[in-house]
Amino acid sequence: MNYPDATILEVDNALREAHIAFLSFKNCSGIKKAEFLRAIASEIEALGQELVSAAMQETCLPEARILNERGRTTAHCRMFATLVEEGSWVEARIDTAIPERTPAPKPDIRKMLVPIGPVVVFGAANFPLAYSTAGGDTASALAAGCPVIVKAHPAHPKTSELVASAIRKAIDTTGMPKSAFQHLHGSGFAVGQALVKHSLTKAVGFTGSLAGGKALFDMANQRQEPIPVFAEMSSINPVILLPDTLGREAEKTGEKLTASITLGVGQFCTNPGLIIAIENEGLTRFINTLSSGIKNTSPGTMLHQGIAENYSRKLEATLSQKGIAIEGKSSVAVGPQQGNPLVASVSAADFIKNPTLAEEVFGPFSLIVKCKDLAELHSVVNQLHGQLTASLFGSDAELSKHQNIINSLVEKAGRLIINGVPTGVEVCPSMQHGGPFPSTTDSRFSAVGTDAIKRFVRPVAFQSFPDSRLPAELKEGNPLNIWRMRNGEWIKK
Repeated sequence: MNYPDATILEVDNALREAHIAFLSFKNCSGIKKAEFLRAIASEIEALGQELVSAAMQETCLPEARILNERGRTTAHCRMFATLVEEGSWVEARIDTAIPERTPAPKPDIRKMLVPIGPVVVFGAANFPLAYSTAGGDTASALAAGCPVIVKAHPAHPKTSELVASAIRKAIDTTGMPKSAFQHLHGSGFAVGQALVKHSLTKAVGFTGSLAGGKALFDMANQRQEPIPVFAEMSSINPVILLPDTLGREAEKTGEKLTASITLGVGQFCTNPGLIIAIENEGLTRFINTLSSGIKNTSPGTMLHQGIAENYSRKLEATLSQKGIAIEGKSSVAVGPQQGNPLVASVSAADFIKNPTLAEEVFGPFSLIVKCKDLAELHSVVNQLHGQLTASLFGSDAELSKHQNIINSLVEKAGRLIINGVPTGVEVCPSMQHGGPFPSTTDSRFSAVGTDAIKRFVRPVAFQSFPDSRLPAELKEGNPLNIWRMRNGEWIKK
């Protein structure tokens, strides 16, 4: 089936309609938005095998992965439904007046979070459901009360179109503004550029490459009215192996990381692309186990030809760098559009001198950095750029001795993991999926979990408003008013 690119006129019409929809959608109650989000989840599930088959055909992902991703997508919608139904997410603050205060009376001031306006969401290549049409960006923006315009990823247009039809049906059944959600196709750059540059666009959500995310970020900041771009882009998710624990659990750790590196042909933003350890007998055993596991892993078919070609190109560039040694690669021949699992190693000295080695290789690859001692390991960690995750393998006693490493990693990553692999992002309120640049464009926010809604809102204070003119969340007696100022002290109800 052919999915023609949207025209510039269609982009303009979509943003104008989204702006009109915003005028009413932003005032929808939490109960109505919750009904809408739950309806989206139900309609996606009602697509049944048709959606699963389309996603499998377009992405080469196995059925189990698609089913898991569908479940994650619908769970995210229902999680936001519960959030907006309960309502305290708007962070209503009420600071009551004290007219008798001297030397000047204190006015009544009330504050809450409000939606910012139409949001453009770019579908992701590696997650046809969970980070695409009804994924976390769309669900959180709709939950906030922002209309969404999705640009479908050209790698899975049919999948995106099916999910879009489910959202449209949910709009009809729940009575939401028709243009609260719109869906456009664009195989090149023109549609995306037009969406970001349009004066009625108020924010952008993106998951993809560093080059793509940075281009959108720069474009948005060159507008007459700059807008936020929440882009998740590049992360090598370092794994630090402390020596005592590695000596005891070298083989077990090697098996864990083999599974994590090769999971989904390495096509996850949390793939462990860098392993850092001190040279000793434990590291040798670990590398032997990891290399053996990689050699026995068959190449997998990647999401599309472009990703496979980029992986091959980046891998070749990395392997050509000074001091790189291949430790293990799959012994099975590589077929069309396949990614060959591979692990390599380099000395810490060569790694520190070569910024290219800290770049993401998106696929089933990891680089082991061999450090001579603890001081060199610290130097490697301190040189790292911003990451989505950082993992540390060590016993409690060992971690206690190396708190300074943990402190360094807190500055580098959005999520820290002890004795576990970074792959697998739990969808829950406490999840932080975001980190310092270049992993994202704004480390203050998460793309997963209920806090993702905060990307698409802004605080507004209402001073000296009569109760009748206040938003419902700030009126007297509203159960969502969770904070109140009394005698100069905040009190939580």
